[in-house]
Amino acid sequence: MPVKRDKIVEYCSKKLKVGEFKDLCWNGLQIEGAAEVSKIVTAVSLSEEVITAAIKKKAQMIMVHHGITRFHFGDQPRIRTFLRKRLKLILKNNISLCGFHLPLDAHPEFGNNAHIMKLLGVKQWKVLDDGQYGEILFVGKLKKSLKRDEFISLLNSLLNTSETSILAGPEKIEMIGVVSGAGSDDFKVAYENGARTFITGELREHNVWEAREMGVNLIGAGHYNTEVFGIKNLGDLAAKEFNIKAEFVDTPCEI
Repeated sequence: MPVKRDKIVEYCSKKLKVGEFKDLCWNGLQIEGAAEVSKIVTAVSLSEEVITAAIKKKAQMIMVHHGITRFHFGDQPRIRTFLRKRLKLILKNNISLCGFHLPLDAHPEFGNNAHIMKLLGVKQWKVLDDGQYGEILFVGKLKKSLKRDEFISLLNSLLNTSETSILAGPEKIEMIGVVSGAGSDDFKVAYENGARTFITGELREHNVWEAREMGVNLIGAGHYNTEVFGIKNLGDLAAKEFNIKAEFVDTPCEI
C-alpha cells in the first residue's frame, strides 16, 4: 500500500536528527512530487541517470546523499544546463526528491562513517566535533592491529576501491579516524585524538605535506565508495518501516 510522502520524510528526518547540523543543503524534502509513495529509488548523487532509472522503475521518490545544494543555484539563482534537465525530468514525472547529507555521514548506527568502522571491525568509537560541521568525525581502535599493507588491502576489498594514500604514519595500524567523502582536513583533529591513520573519500593537495610532516597515513578511498552505505541503509530502513519498496541505483564514480 502506498504511504504518504510526508510521513517518510518526517521519519527519515527524525531518525537522522537533521536539525542538529549546519549543512550545505536542505536535509529532507528538496522537491515536492507525488503525495503518496510505493517505491523509493536511492542513490549516492542526483544525476540524469538516476532520475531516468527512477522513472523506468516507476518510483515516486528519489532519496540521495548528494542532492541539490546552495552551490547549484548561487546567490542569484539560474536554472540552466544540467540543472534545468534534471528539474524538468523530476517535475514532469511528479517525483519527490529527498536529500540527506551530513546527518547521513554522522549517524552512529547506519551512517557512512559508522558503517565503515563496523566493516573494519571497530567495536567502539568516539564521535568528535570537527570544528566546522559538528560531530561527524569518528575515531576508534581496530579489534586487532594490522600491518599497513594488510590494512590497505582489506580496505580496498571492503569498499571495492583502489585507494590513493600518503603513507607517512606507522607501519602498524591500530587507531584510525574516519570521515567519508571530502573530509581530508579532519585528519588533524583525528591526530589530536590519537589516530595516526585516517580514512576519507578524497584527498586535497595541501594535505599531502601536512600528513607527511605530522607522520600520518592519510588514505583517500574514493568519495563515492565511502558514501554508498548510508543512503542504502536509510532506504532499507524506510522500506521496512512503511512496507514499501526501496532500490539502490549504483552509479560508480572514480573520484
